[in-house]
Amino acid sequence: MFHRLLRLAIVAALACSLGLHWGFLQSVAWVGMVVNYSQDGTVGQALAKTFDGKHPCALCKAVAEGKKSERKSEVTLSLKKFDGLNQALPLVIFPPASFPSIGAQEVFPEALAHAPPTPPPRTA
Repeated sequence: MFHRLLRLAIVAALACSLGLHWGFLQSVAWVGMVVNYSQDGTVGQALAKTFDGKHPCALCKAVAEGKKSERKSEVTLSLKKFDGLNQALPLVIFPPASFPSIGAQEVFPEALAHAPPTPPPRTA
């Protein structure tokens, strides 16, 4: 249950950071406008009146103002080159003087003495 809430919170934060909340609110406004305008005329007339841009509702105006204020508050970041290490340092790797020998003494003969079972087991 906690993991689902955590995932939902992460998805909501990502959606808000991308500005998807404005699209959601605009969709809600359009649906409400179509419902309101279709009470006075046909659905085709309601759709035309909704999307002509001449009859915005209060929520449409609020979404437009929110988008406009969000664009104004964006700050342009100037990225600077990091010059912390401006000299190349030589990389010297020293190999070990001797390598350990892996020989046949580490193989246990009793492990190799038994043949594999026939037919193969069917545990899978």
